[in-house]
Amino acid sequence: MTRALDYRAAGVDLEVADDAKQRLRALVDSTRTGGVLGKFGGFGGMFRMPQGMRSPVLVSSADGVGTKIKVAIEAGQHETIGHDLVNHCVNDILVQGAMPLFFLDYVAFGKLDAAVAEAVVAGVAAGCRENGCALVGGETAEMPGLYTPPDYDLAGFIVGAVEEDAVPGAARVRSGDAIVALASSGFHTNGYSLVRSVLFDRLGLGPADRYPGANETVAEVLLRVHRSYLRALEPVLSRVHAMAHITGGGIPGNLDRALPPEMDAVVDQGSWEVPDVFEAVARAGETDRREMFRTFNMGVGMMVVTDPSDADAVIAAAAGEKVDAWVAGEIRAGSGQVVLS
Repeated sequence: MTRALDYRAAGVDLEVADDAKQRLRALVDSTRTGGVLGKFGGFGGMFRMPQGMRSPVLVSSADGVGTKIKVAIEAGQHETIGHDLVNHCVNDILVQGAMPLFFLDYVAFGKLDAAVAEAVVAGVAAGCRENGCALVGGETAEMPGLYTPPDYDLAGFIVGAVEEDAVPGAARVRSGDAIVALASSGFHTNGYSLVRSVLFDRLGLGPADRYPGANETVAEVLLRVHRSYLRALEPVLSRVHAMAHITGGGIPGNLDRALPPEMDAVVDQGSWEVPDVFEAVARAGETDRREMFRTFNMGVGMMVVTDPSDADAVIAAAAGEKVDAWVAGEIRAGSGQVVLS
């Protein structure tokens, strides 16, 4: 005789889902800003447009954290991966001069773990607080058969605003402009499939083992939070001609997006020392330089194109937020290429 089926028997536990929802209420409330309307639990998040803007343009972006999430799962450390997500998205819209307004997250499990969901969203909330961004909603889904526990996935969606006449971009770039590099905090959220292949598969390391050549564990190095550049650059945005967030594709695959078709970006590789966490991967993986530079940020998380007379101001603003910055190259007449010299 077959037994009656219910949602729990099919793999979805509504009581666990309710527990997770209640755990998240205080986290969401901790990010509330003056623009938020409504209360936790609505079908949609509401946010009023900032007052005082003359011609506001909304800037939106969606992203994930790639296979960095596998490191968090294998290490059993879920508290920072959400922070990575927010900072990555904030940087993406910052490139267009936008200040973040609100954020939404999506976390999908094969079997919902309320404690893990709480840890992940705690990281999202921390990122929102750091960047003055409200967490106005999200979704925590349980989909048995699609994800194999303990795996889960994470995505985020951000909306910001900028005055239309203040949007930086390729049209503002001029020959002779300086390129200022801002240091990354590590791998950020890109290149982890290669990193994991080298460290875990080739070298046989685990999250608790010492990272090659470092005094930190593999997990400590790989789970460093993706740096936000909002506070470092907000004071000097009016001096910025264009920016590039150095993510997947590295410097060549991102800085070219800030160039007009008749200009090249000439980047001096000798202007900084590539952090050894990257060099360790190159050595162990026998990975050539070109592949390293198009896979990883190589120690540079953001690049700013500005008038040479404003480069020192950009560097000083970054230093004020304890972010190393330096002149790493210049814009020259060309054909829209990034030249690593």
